[in-house]
Amino acid sequence: MQVRVLGCSGAIAKDCRTTSFLVDSDLLVDAGTGVGDLSLDEMGAIDDVVLTHSHLDHIAALPLMIDAVASRRRKPLRVHALRATIEALRAHVFNNVIWPDFASIPSLEAPFVSFHDVVVGQELQLGTRALKHIEVLPAVHTVPACGYAVRCAQGGPNWIFSGDTERNPAFWQRVNQLDVGMLVIETAFSNREQALAQRSLHLSPASLADELAHIAPGKNYPIYITHTKPAETAEIMSQIDTLAADSKVQGTKEWDIRWLEAAGVLKV
Repeated sequence: MQVRVLGCSGAIAKDCRTTSFLVDSDLLVDAGTGVGDLSLDEMGAIDDVVLTHSHLDHIAALPLMIDAVASRRRKPLRVHALRATIEALRAHVFNNVIWPDFASIPSLEAPFVSFHDVVVGQELQLGTRALKHIEVLPAVHTVPACGYAVRCAQGGPNWIFSGDTERNPAFWQRVNQLDVGMLVIETAFSNREQALAQRSLHLSPASLADELAHIAPGKNYPIYITHTKPAETAEIMSQIDTLAADSKVQGTKEWDIRWLEAAGVLKV
């Protein structure tokens, strides 16, 4: 299974695109501004989108992508998300004010997009070209949110995405039960902004270290840091490097921590 990093920034700036991942060629995980780097053919090949939550940096490209390729599609684009996320999209985006209601265009019987509820703990089988098994994981954020575990339907390790989250014991309880190939986890703010991170229910390097301490003994996999604010990325990664080095010196859990970069391709 291949995961293409379309966007992994916590905001926009030159060469910074917000959260979106293309799994194989037919599954989109979140629909941030990174989707805009796909060709029309690549966008048209996507059949399913799973969203972590309703914040703009994770859904900004969704209405524009549908508009770009709707005429090329023979069936609706399927969007899977928590009920609260779908309600937010219907009320605030696809409302015929901000954007057309593509769930009823060109007709209710044959719309450009269809919405499908998911709940935490649910397991899905998605993918028309390469079938994938997807489990909805818990997240703790300022709006209802979730993460995802994705693997080949035939088996194998999971690609784990935390989504936007703060401290989340339920997430680790489930992740420790899974075969993890790699973890993508957010760290939006530096320790200097730790109070802001806590108020906005994001992680900082200090709280990330507390979270990673929940990884079960004997579990070792690459940990990719995503969703850093562009103005603080260097500071965040420096602080994370220091924490990782300290854990090694102290003889506690040694972490393989890496910075996620846009346009990268992860093999799971």
